[in-house]
Amino acid sequence: MKKIIFSAALAVMLSTAAHAETIGVSIAKFDDNFLTVLRNGMSDYAQTLNGVSLQIEDAQNDVAKQQSQIQNFIAAGVDAIIVNPVDTDATAAMSKIASDAKIPLVYVNRQPANLDALPDKQAFVASEETVAGTLEAQEVCRLLGGKGKAVVMMGELSNQGARMRTAAVHDVLATDDCKGISIVEEQTANWQRTEGADLITNWLSAGTEFDAVIANNDEMAIGAMQALKAAGRPMDKVVIAGVDATQDALAAMAAGDLDVTVFQNAAGQGKGAVDAALKLVKGETVEKKVYIPFELVTPANLKDYQAKN
Repeated sequence: MKKIIFSAALAVMLSTAAHAETIGVSIAKFDDNFLTVLRNGMSDYAQTLNGVSLQIEDAQNDVAKQQSQIQNFIAAGVDAIIVNPVDTDATAAMSKIASDAKIPLVYVNRQPANLDALPDKQAFVASEETVAGTLEAQEVCRLLGGKGKAVVMMGELSNQGARMRTAAVHDVLATDDCKGISIVEEQTANWQRTEGADLITNWLSAGTEFDAVIANNDEMAIGAMQALKAAGRPMDKVVIAGVDATQDALAAMAAGDLDVTVFQNAAGQGKGAVDAALKLVKGETVEKKVYIPFELVTPANLKDYQAKN
């Protein structure tokens, strides 16, 4: 009887070992609030799965470093790779490296430039970027009553998401209801809080007048708030909008400083990327584009989101 029990236990152990999967993960940079939530979401989810381990690396916003990490993952024999790309225009080369090695690859959060030409066993998990820009701009338009002046802060120009969000803002402000709002300045602040603050400071110094700040993400929006406060500008005179619904942004909204943000489900994207990678490893079918919905956040529904990111 003991022999039978031991044999059964051994069989279970061997089965678990045989199905253990290692996923190599390259994140554009660890020093980013949203990407930290994304990374932690992946790690937390993987820990709930039997026999799944993640090897997570920081690309430090360096394209060459990220490509090297992918090559190292392949050399180490990982079962799948997840990439949050530094430069979305550099993804074709990454796709080829993984495809040649016959290792599944999943892009997460940032849309690869080669999305419509992804090889077999490759997918993209994120939220649809045009929706973020649309929701954000529509709410700004509503708050301004369809009239006023706006400045736009863009993310990194090498990032497809920044370009798509910005294009969506322009599309909304071109509609009949919103065409009374003009964009008086538009520059990149590279997703960064400090650069967002610097932009606002420069615009104020130049005498630029505006009624709204439309930022591609919350970090830049928070930087804008800090600069406006430092300049003694009343926050109730300027509409501030961002994207991500980070904890810092939600705290700013609760304090009455941030007017608009858009919830981007970082943990949901992380979970979706891990699930997609595991399905591809098993030979299961995965849609090339897996979208996690964006959701508008305002002071009216703030409480619904305060524990989500």
